[in-house]
Amino acid sequence: MARINFIELPAGDIGSARTFYSALFGWELTNYGPSYSCTTTGNVDLGLQGDMSEASSAPLPVVLVENIDAAQAAVVNAGGTISKSVFAFRGCRRFHFLDPNGFELAIMQTD
Repeated sequence: MARINFIELPAGDIGSARTFYSALFGWELTNYGPSYSCTTTGNVDLGLQGDMSEASSAPLPVVLVENIDAAQAAVVNAGGTISKSVFAFRGCRRFHFLDPNGFELAIMQTD
C-alpha cells in the first residue's frame, strides 16, 4: 500500500537544522553526504535537504510505492505533471510531480 514515507524540508543551513531537530526531539539523523540528512526509523521520517539547488520551496511529502513505473503512469493518467524525472540515489529511485493545484509531491521506490 502506498503511504507517505517521509517529509523532506528545505534546509539552507543544514548544520543548524541537524542540531535543531536532534536537540528538540532527540532524533538521530543519518548523513547522506554534506547536504542531506534524514531520520531512518521506518515510520514517517524527516529528510533535510541542504542543497538549495535540489530543495523544493515547501515541505515535500514523499510517498513510498512498490512499483515506481506504474505510479508514474498513474500520476500522468490522473492529470498530474512530472516535475522531476526518475532519478536514483542510495538504494532508491524517486520522481517528483505536481498535483492539479501545483503542489509538489514525490514518489519513491526502494531497491
